[in-house]
Formats: sequence, C-alpha cells, structure tokens
Amino acid sequence: MTGDAGLVGYVGFAGYLAGAVLSASAGLWVARSGDKSRPDRFAALIAIALTSLWCALAAASGTSEPVVRMLEAARNLAWIAVIFRLFANDGRDESLKPTRPVIFALAFAQLLQVAVLVIETRYAITPELRALTFEVSAALGMLVAIGALVMLHNLYAGAAAESRRILRWSAAALAGIWAYDLNLHTIAYLSGAEPGLLVALRGVIAGAMIGVLALGANSNGANLQFRPSRAVTFQTLSLLVIGSYLVVMALVTKSLTFLGGDFGRATQVVFLALAILAAIVWLPSERARGWLRVTATKHLFQHRYDYREEWLRFTRTVGSASVGATDKPSFHERAVKAIADITDSPGGLLLVPNEEAQLELVARWNWPTIAVPAIAAEYELSSLLEQNSHILDLDEVRAGHDHVGELALVPGWLTEAEDAWALVPLIHFDRLVGTIVLARPRIERRLDWEDFDLLRVVGQQLASYLAEQSGQQALMEATRFDEFNRRIAFVMHDIKNLASQLSLLARNAEKHAENPEFRADMLVTLRNSSDKLTNLLARLGRYGSGQAQEAREVDLAGLGKELAKRFRQAHPVQITRIDPAMVMADSEGLEQALIHLIQNAIDASDADKPIFLDVSSDGLNGRFDIIDTGCGMTPGFVRNGLFKPFVSSKDGGFGIGAFEAREIIKAMGGRVNVESREGLGTRFSVQLPLREAAQMLANDKQSQTNEVA
Repeated sequence: MTGDAGLVGYVGFAGYLAGAVLSASAGLWVARSGDKSRPDRFAALIAIALTSLWCALAAASGTSEPVVRMLEAARNLAWIAVIFRLFANDGRDESLKPTRPVIFALAFAQLLQVAVLVIETRYAITPELRALTFEVSAALGMLVAIGALVMLHNLYAGAAAESRRILRWSAAALAGIWAYDLNLHTIAYLSGAEPGLLVALRGVIAGAMIGVLALGANSNGANLQFRPSRAVTFQTLSLLVIGSYLVVMALVTKSLTFLGGDFGRATQVVFLALAILAAIVWLPSERARGWLRVTATKHLFQHRYDYREEWLRFTRTVGSASVGATDKPSFHERAVKAIADITDSPGGLLLVPNEEAQLELVARWNWPTIAVPAIAAEYELSSLLEQNSHILDLDEVRAGHDHVGELALVPGWLTEAEDAWALVPLIHFDRLVGTIVLARPRIERRLDWEDFDLLRVVGQQLASYLAEQSGQQALMEATRFDEFNRRIAFVMHDIKNLASQLSLLARNAEKHAENPEFRADMLVTLRNSSDKLTNLLARLGRYGSGQAQEAREVDLAGLGKELAKRFRQAHPVQITRIDPAMVMADSEGLEQALIHLIQNAIDASDADKPIFLDVSSDGLNGRFDIIDTGCGMTPGFVRNGLFKPFVSSKDGGFGIGAFEAREIIKAMGGRVNVESREGLGTRFSVQLPLREAAQMLANDKQSQTNEVA
C-alpha cells in the first residue's frame, strides 16, 4: 500500500505541475492571440490564472492543504462566472434573467464549501465529524458540478447555429472539467474516501481542458471542427463494445463468487468459458460488424455514407490491374464489386444489352448460387431503364408497388430470388450500357434516398468506364483489321508492279517477238516475276513490321546495273555514274525498296523522258539516287503526305511504295532523302552504310557493351 501511495504521489506531483504549465501557457495564448471582442475574455483569463495557481500550489504542498482548497473554491467560482459570460455571446444574458438565481445558487453552494472547510479545520476533532464534513463537501461538489453541466447544456442547446461555432470549444472544455469533477465527487461520496488516482490526475485534466478552451478563444480556432472519420468511429465503438463486454463479464464472474463453495467456483468457471466462447463466435462475425456499422451510421452521422472514402474505394476497385493474373477478378467482376461494396452487398451480377437490346449475363461476383437464364430480361425492360434511369427496389416490386411501369417487365427469376435486392441501371449519354443486380446485405435494411442518389451517380461513372472499355475493344479489333488491310494493300501494290511489268513485256513482245535478244530478256523477266510472286507470300509477314532480314554484303553498283537493265525494256533508263560500293543490307528487301522508287519515278515521268540512276560512295555510306524529270511534288506533300500509307498523288495509286521503301531502308540502318521541285522533277536518295563503316559501328557497340558489363 505504501508503494501504491508513493506512486500516486509522484503521479499527482507530475500531473498538477503539468496542469500549471498548460494553464499558464493557455492563459498567455488567450491574452495575446484571443479574440478581444468576446464578452467572456476577462472572466476566462481570471479563471485560467486561478487554475494555474491552484495547480502549482497543489503540486508543491498537496491537495488537502486549506489554502489549496480555498483556491479550488475560487477557481470554481471563476468558471461559473465564465459560463454566465458565455451567454452574452449572443445577448442571451439579458433575455435569460430568470437563470441568474441558478448562477447565484451555484455560487452560494460553492461558498458553502468554504464554510465546510473552516468547520473541518477548526471543529472536526472526532472521526464522525470529519466523515460528516467530508460527505457534505463531496455532496456540495456534486451539486455544483451538476448545476454547471446543466447550465452548459442550456448554453449550447439554446444557441443559434452561428453562436454554436463560437461556443463549441469553450463549452466542450468546461464540460470536460465539470464532468471530471462530478465523477470524482460521486466516487468520493459513495466510497467515503477520495479516489487517489483521480485526484492525482485532476490537475493535468484541467490543464488539457483549458488548452481546448484556449483553442476556441481565437477567432481562427473557433472555426476548427472535430470530425473523426467513420473508420475511427467504428473502431472506437468496437473497442467500447468489447470493453463493456469485458466489464460485464468481470462483474458477473465476481458476483458468482458470492455463491460460495465449490458450486460457486464451478459456476464461475462455466460462465467464464461460455463468455469467452461467445466472444470468439460473435466478435469476428461479419453480421455483428455489419450491425455495428449500421447502428453507428444511423445514430452518429448525418449522412449514411462517407462519400470521400466510398469514392476512393470505388476508384481503387475499378482501377486495380488484372492483366496477366489468373486469380484476380476481371474488369466486369471488379465493376460489380465496386458497386456492391457501397451497399455492403455480398454479391452481384452484371447484365449487358445484346444486339437486340435484351439483357444477358456478362459477369457475376461472389454469387454462384443464383440461376440466370440466357436472356435475363427482354428489351422492354432495357428501354424502361434507359428512359427513366430508375433504380429498382426489388422488395417493392415483390410487394406490388409500380413506379414507372416496371412491375410487368421485371423477369420472374429476379422476383423469385429472395436474395436479389436492387437493380441499378448504368446510363452513359442517355444510353443503357448495362445493369447491376445487387444481392441483399447481411443486415436487413431498406433502400432510402441516399442509397438511390449515390448508386445513381456511381452507376453513371461506372457506365462511362464500361463504354470506354467497349470502345477500346472495338478499337483493337479495328486496328487488327487495319493491319490486315494494310498487308493486303502491300500485296496488291507488289502485284500491281509485277502486272505493269508483264503488261509492258506483252506489248513489246508484239513488236520484238522475232528478236532473239528480246526473247532472252523476256525469259529472264518472266523468271524474275515468277520468283517474286513465289516469294511474296514468304515476305508477307514482314510487311509493315519494319523488320529486316540478316544484313549481308550487297554490291550496290551491280544491283543498279541489273535494275537498269530490267526496267529499260519498259521505260528509258540511263546510268549517270556507277562507283563501286559494297553496303551491308538485306539484298531482297533492298531490291524491293529500289523497285518501288524506280517504278514511282517511271509513273511520274512521260513515256519519252528517261529516268537516271546514280550509284556513288562517300567513304562511309553507299548512295543510290533515282532521278526523274516529271511533274515534281510540292514541299507540303513531301513533308505531310509522301511517306504516309494510302496517301497518293497518282490516280488509282495505293500510296504505299514510298512508305514501304523508307520503312525497309530504315530497318537496315539506312535512310531515304527526297528533293523535289514542281515542274522540274524529283530525286530519291537511298543511303546505306558501307561494309567497313558497318563493321566499325558493330565493333564500337561491342566494346561499349563490354565496358558496361
């Protein structure tokens, strides 16, 4: 016991010292930063000063000294005066004159404490008298605390909304001080002795409450509001429930000991075991947590939902990635879960209109037991939901209530499923993109206006996500078709070039069929055309991909001579220069690219005007120039249209030759340059690295790789 008394003494000293410091700091804050226009300012400063002095003396000499108890009485009188002056914030000190006798009665009761203190000090010489004066003092303390709390209740409850903003923190602080005193005096009166720990903590509690009062004394601080989140509220309420359960269990267990004997101990053990088992079963229960959540939401909050938290959770659920994951829900399942979580529904379905506007099941979340037919609902229900955006309460449908004509359209499987609770339409730009069927929550409740408003807004947002996802799928399909069409266009372009060559060959055969040299060239041309048609399918997968085959040494000069000889039969072709140039390239792809450019030059030139081929080297790159004297191109077309597929300046052209040529050359590490003048002609320059330059580049890359490694 001595050790406990010593610990309480240390706690009391530290607590009252902290209370003195907190009170003094709060008084300085109110004096310097407090609202000087408040009518309770002067009374509050006096009360704070007296409280700080009372705490300091209590820390120095203890709470039982007469001077400390006299200061306590003065402190209480000052706080009663503060309560009276708080009524003057909205002028009620004049209109509540009948309450002044109550204030005077409280002051008189507090002054009686001084008389009791004098009697106790001078005349209470026997234990009976000391016990009597103690009981009277505790009773007076209880009366003063109860009266002060009643006045505070009238002060705040009768204040206007604007006045409550000013009174909020001051009333809360004073209520804390008087409620603590009421609890202390009640325990002291019932037990016949002061509760040591409560007395020891009284100073620090008073100092903390005065800090709260000082916060409200500032005009900016008065605007602060204490708004705990719903998560904190639910956790606090859960702790209170658990704590109350443990207290009740302890009290019952303790009372069973009064039965005495073995029966009492056995009963105590059995009750304790049953209580622990009930806690293990009940506390983790989702139904229990749901009941607690609904009860707290109904009685503690103005609105059912914490809209910020609901929106954040909705966004997280819908936006969580499931790409490449087999165990994660799909986008449609996440969409159902996002809405179901709002109403605490354990499951849900997503129904989407088909081409005939009939609703079909697309996804279900956590609801495998409900049987959904292939056609979940006919088009009339889809039309009704689209026109009215009405959320269907299926309980009202079962009860026969008809709001917008839905009673005859809701399918029977929905009304027969008792766990089907609500149907939420998803409207995007006045078009129904789907509906969500929600399962009944574990805690039975009815849908109200707040449910309808939130579900309607969230349904619109979810509808936009579904519409966007459908648009992305359609775009991907269109992209695949576009790729297919582009590949077919490349094939048609190559076939068109071969057909042009064969057509020219056929026309020239009519004139030169008897010429042996022509027949020999014709056989070579036919063989080359056949080979190209045979290789066309093998190369089809490479078109449009920008991929080149393995680079090999290609004699650019020899390729230029061969192409000039091949095209010379169809159109005049002249070689202006042939310099030796061994470049690194895919020979087949390079030939194909040059054929495209030469054919374009021929198409752009008159039949009697030749095109010119020029092969040169600058020591690093080999260069192949194709020059025509045709109509030329505008700078705008060269910049914006020449290398775009399916854009052509020729009638019936595919607009692919220049684009494909540039892509093939780029894949080989080369580049294509264009110079063109309207009315003068065009020069296409193809540049590829020479063998030596390509080897130097490869060696540099290898050395850089080795350095990094």
